[in-house]
Amino acid sequence: MKIELKHGAGGVATSELISDLFSKYFSNPILNKMEDGAVLPALQGNIVFTSDSFVVEPLFFPGGDIGRLAVCGTVNDLAAMGAKPFYLTASFILETGLDSSDLEKIIQSMTSTAIEAGVKIVAGDTKVVPGKGGLFINTAGIGERNEKINISAHNLQFGDKIILTGTMGDHHAVIMTSRLGIETKAVSDCAPLAKIVDRLLAEKIQVHTLRDITRGGLATVANELAAASNVRINLQEEQIPVSEPVKGLAGILGLDIFTMGNEGKFFVAVASQDAERALAIIRKEKYGENAAVVGEIVEGKGVYVQNNLGSSRKLNSLQGEGLPRIC
Repeated sequence: MKIELKHGAGGVATSELISDLFSKYFSNPILNKMEDGAVLPALQGNIVFTSDSFVVEPLFFPGGDIGRLAVCGTVNDLAAMGAKPFYLTASFILETGLDSSDLEKIIQSMTSTAIEAGVKIVAGDTKVVPGKGGLFINTAGIGERNEKINISAHNLQFGDKIILTGTMGDHHAVIMTSRLGIETKAVSDCAPLAKIVDRLLAEKIQVHTLRDITRGGLATVANELAAASNVRINLQEEQIPVSEPVKGLAGILGLDIFTMGNEGKFFVAVASQDAERALAIIRKEKYGENAAVVGEIVEGKGVYVQNNLGSSRKLNSLQGEGLPRIC
């Protein structure tokens, strides 16, 4: 079945689409009441709220799809604040011509990813617009954070060590090669990372700053954080983890690893004395086996990269459009 305008008109076709696909897979006691809004249980700590939108093309790619991407992106935004994710909303804008079997695959993917991330999809909406078979997803996420946690972009401290939870540029490489029809062994790193944060906090690691490395890559994230905390970030170029397929692709196409985005990696700043223990904890987690300590926070401003020869260069944020759009 192809999606038609009638599927967004609010009539019988809309009801059938909701019952046959969305309700079938997203089913939970809160959503099943089918109210105009979700009534949620009271939370004990500070409520953390986020919103995001996903317009990636193609809809399916090695290592994931737009549905998995939507759940991971939202969950990771909450986790980056030190919050435990609980609830998501998911609103779909469907273009006419979209195959319902593709939509079902995406919904199934969102369901399995939500289960993995430990969250429930409790509300949503569907609209249909004229188009060429595309799909866009808007999400919101709610989580809970202990009142004593102060993880913030403004909390980098002198002496902090910087840990990357894995290899850089994977998702960017996959979307680019998929768009260009280039065969590669690269796989998207799209993954929910809340369990990594849970473990760090449970082990009393002094986590000062977290940020998911998405659009603009490490260079942009590092510059934003350095500016927010008014510090200098020194990175060691040879310590930056990069997979062989991504390294090869970057070399052939002249891509800058530092501005290539991810969808399943964190920038983590921890107190210096906790760095080795934090690294060991992250490496034991499913999505952290390639984690590495890559730099530190010092006095000054900006972001600098040093190589093994001792030379240093200033690392700037992404300028212009980072093609292709990765999320």
